[in-house]
Amino acid sequence: MTQITTMGVIIHLEPDILECKVKRALGTITTNKASGGDGIPVELFQILKDDAVKVLHSVCQQIWKTQQWPQDWERSVFISIPNKRNAKKCSNYRTIALILHTSKIMLKILQARLQQYMNPELADVQAGLRKGRGTRDQIANIRWIMEKAREFQKNICFCSTDYAKALTMWITTNWKILKEMGIPDHLACLLRNLYAGEEATVRTGHGTTDWFQIGKGVHQGCTLSPCLFNLYAVYIMRNAGLEEAQAGIKIAGRNFNNLRYIGDTTLMAESEEELKSLLMKVKESEKVGLKLHVQKTKIMVFGPITSWQINGETTETVRDFILGGSKITADGDCSHEIKRRLLLGRKVMTNLDSILKSRDITLPTKICLAKAMVFPVVMYGCESWTVKKAEH
Repeated sequence: MTQITTMGVIIHLEPDILECKVKRALGTITTNKASGGDGIPVELFQILKDDAVKVLHSVCQQIWKTQQWPQDWERSVFISIPNKRNAKKCSNYRTIALILHTSKIMLKILQARLQQYMNPELADVQAGLRKGRGTRDQIANIRWIMEKAREFQKNICFCSTDYAKALTMWITTNWKILKEMGIPDHLACLLRNLYAGEEATVRTGHGTTDWFQIGKGVHQGCTLSPCLFNLYAVYIMRNAGLEEAQAGIKIAGRNFNNLRYIGDTTLMAESEEELKSLLMKVKESEKVGLKLHVQKTKIMVFGPITSWQINGETTETVRDFILGGSKITADGDCSHEIKRRLLLGRKVMTNLDSILKSRDITLPTKICLAKAMVFPVVMYGCESWTVKKAEH
């Protein structure tokens, strides 16, 4: 039975960290990345090899036993980058977090331990922030479902839902979820202590701000954040009762009523009544902190469009919506998405116009730029396209 001291430190520990695990974690860290507050690049540890591994193993093992993190490992440096044209609005900025490379090693080790318990809990319909299940998988799934529905002349209704600031909804009261999902107390204590001391500063061209504490949200830049959010999503959907709901679409004898990607959930049903029942179940997630963004929720049906309301708020009914960056239309035709991709690629080419016309840049460099910046935009999600002869 787990024992806890008066200081809140777990006595019954998980197996110790092996030196080979530290070496493996160090080898997986990407090079040529910006360093954290200490300014130490990961290349230094890789040059020192075994000497660095021994020191890092000693530090990680100390954290493992005491469940206390060094203050520098709990700190992040935020860099704000404008992602829209109007850079005068704070809402048009996104931040990236720089954390110490040494802390990444411990986080990767902790992530590997967590995944042993988490992977069996994750549903097949959950993609994103998960190895082997990305956005394009969900795009392909929904296109195939629509193709089969047309083949067997079945009606399908879709609801594209969105949670307001989903990644910031992880709060201190959610630690009980870890216990309910079977995460050992030792690992939960390590996570809780990491978040308890989390601090950040914002670096700008005019200097850096004072250090401030972060009250809620998953730890940005942390390799554990995807694991925690996916676990949170599974917990919410289970409590909403989606897994037991009879409404949905039957595929190979199994009932499917949703496809999930990070904070976005696409509900599916064979009638509007069933879809409404599923949507009301999802809305119950507000009780555990996730608020449904009704203004961004979209309803798409094969038949005539009717007006929808959720608790007095009108929900938009559409003939198409964006799923994971790809345009899904009610008729299931991929032509709209192909044209959209070509236009997006042309826009990127226009932005690169001055570079591509420059005589100071060699042709091989221009080709590399086109392959890196244009081709991925044009060909995104092409694995699931049904291409007509005229579009070849």
